[in-house]
Formats: sequence, C-alpha cells, structure tokens
Amino acid sequence: MAQEPEVFSITGAAPGMSVEQKGRQRRYLISMGIRTLCFIAGIATSGWLRWTFIIGAVLLPYFSVVVANAGRERRLFGPDLVSPQEQRVAISDSAHD
Repeated sequence: MAQEPEVFSITGAAPGMSVEQKGRQRRYLISMGIRTLCFIAGIATSGWLRWTFIIGAVLLPYFSVVVANAGRERRLFGPDLVSPQEQRVAISDSAHD
C-alpha cells in the first residue's frame, strides 16, 4: 500500500467549526460512556468502591461539559507551520539568466 504524502499546514487558522464540533461531540460521548460504566459498576460493587463509582458518575457530567466546550480557546503555541525535517533548496541565480 502506498504511503500518503505528508501534508503541511501553511496557516495558523483554526479548524472549521464542523471539524471542531465533531471532536467535542466525540469527547463528550466517550465521557458519558464512562459515566454509564460508573453507574453499572456502582450497582455491581459494594462498600467504598460502590460509592467511588457513584460519586464519579455524579461528578463526571460537569467535567465532561467543561472538557467538551473547551475547544475554541486560542492556543498560545500553534502547530509548526513548516516541518523541521524539510529540506530547503536554494534557487540559483543562473535560473534568471
């Protein structure tokens, strides 16, 4: 199978809203799946472990919303716009003759 060529970003622009929204939805759904597992584990276990899972299931929605909505903040350090491994080739003056 042929390897896809590496694509470099030439701008510091943020990704589109639809791309960002998909990522936030995915993070939220993963955390809600973990919450569901906490509820099930809280029912299936006993003692201090039960209360740990139940507390986790109660507190997880708050943290899930905070993490899912933390998407549009401006990053202080963006991605490298040029790969450090990129070889730069100088254009010789003879090309203009």
